[in-house]
Amino acid sequence: MFVVVGVTGGIAAYKTVHLVRALVLDGHEVHVIPTEDALRFVGRPTWEAISRHPVTTSVHDDVAQVRHVALGQKADLVVVAPATANFLAKFAAGLADDLLGTSLLATSAPVVVAPAMHTEMWRHPATTRNIAVLQQRGVHIVGPESGALTGGDVGPGRMSEPDAIHAFVAGLLVGDDVLRQPAGRLSGLRVLVTAGGTREAIDPVRYIGNRSSGRQGVAVAVAAAERGADVALVVAHVDSGVLDEADAHPSITVEHAGTAAQLADAVARLAPTADVVVMAAAVADYRVADPSQIKLSKEGGGGTLQLTLEETSDILAATTAARRDGQTIVGFAAETEPDHDARLERARRKRARKGVDILAVNEVGWTKGFETVDNALTLIGADDSVLASVAGTKREAAEALWDAVSALRDGR
Repeated sequence: MFVVVGVTGGIAAYKTVHLVRALVLDGHEVHVIPTEDALRFVGRPTWEAISRHPVTTSVHDDVAQVRHVALGQKADLVVVAPATANFLAKFAAGLADDLLGTSLLATSAPVVVAPAMHTEMWRHPATTRNIAVLQQRGVHIVGPESGALTGGDVGPGRMSEPDAIHAFVAGLLVGDDVLRQPAGRLSGLRVLVTAGGTREAIDPVRYIGNRSSGRQGVAVAVAAAERGADVALVVAHVDSGVLDEADAHPSITVEHAGTAAQLADAVARLAPTADVVVMAAAVADYRVADPSQIKLSKEGGGGTLQLTLEETSDILAATTAARRDGQTIVGFAAETEPDHDARLERARRKRARKGVDILAVNEVGWTKGFETVDNALTLIGADDSVLASVAGTKREAAEALWDAVSALRDGR
């Protein structure tokens, strides 16, 4: 297939060399259109050698072949990586002052962009608006990821790795002349995700909580947004920095709910309009029946303290009881049972009690599940079968979860 790869002026341009090579090895005809600034990072000879085609940047080159529109007209797919903040602004505004700009205006093919910039630029309201405009036009956004940036900065804005972009593009390119949405796309769906751990007050200073960092739930929300969904993310307590990528994503709306009661209220309000609900938050099963209005003191306490606990409401069961037709509900079960088979049996009983379509089971403990970057999930379906098992980063676990949800909704 005829693939156009645009390259704009960011340091991540060196990674795009690997993307172009992968597309060429896939058998596609690849034409690279760098901007003049991009050539400051990777030179013309490299692009020509890797793509096996001549490279130009100006609309005044090869005028007889009407190159300034011919590439866009011929393209089956256009990929822009890296996509700088400046490029996104120009693309959203429809500016065409170079060969890449005219090619994009001349194409009717799907367009994929992989943003790359510093965190402050990615979070700027202008960039957020430009991304939203492009998404409304059907442009596919891949990334950015959170990680190390140039100059020692760390945060969202790092271009997705070439392998990730290549995998996304491969999902769009099927057969000889067929373009489709990649498997598992969630475009047009409204998704509700809960994340983090609730905290139940003992007094104005202390609380009953848990060790959830919120990483898994936030990863689920970001993965859904990058597959095209509009995401409402309700977060309880999360560790510092965990929300950075979600806060910066234009398709994610973040709402905070500190206690189980607050989380229940938010879910009851948002769930009725959601197509998919994923309850990944670690919600307290009990709260203090009568929290003290002043700080409890050991003075004169006799060395003991008695607290009366009462059950919190079952948010997941209430959500499934009120579900509407066509809604998919996913629950999470954190289990300390070390035996695999016994753990699955406990999870199957929980899935039946809660009435969810999919239950994601993860083994937790002192060094597992909580406060780590990795996770292992087993996904159990409504017929109690194991739909999938995944072990890896929490983002990889999130992708496996959405693959299972998409397969379920597609009837696969």
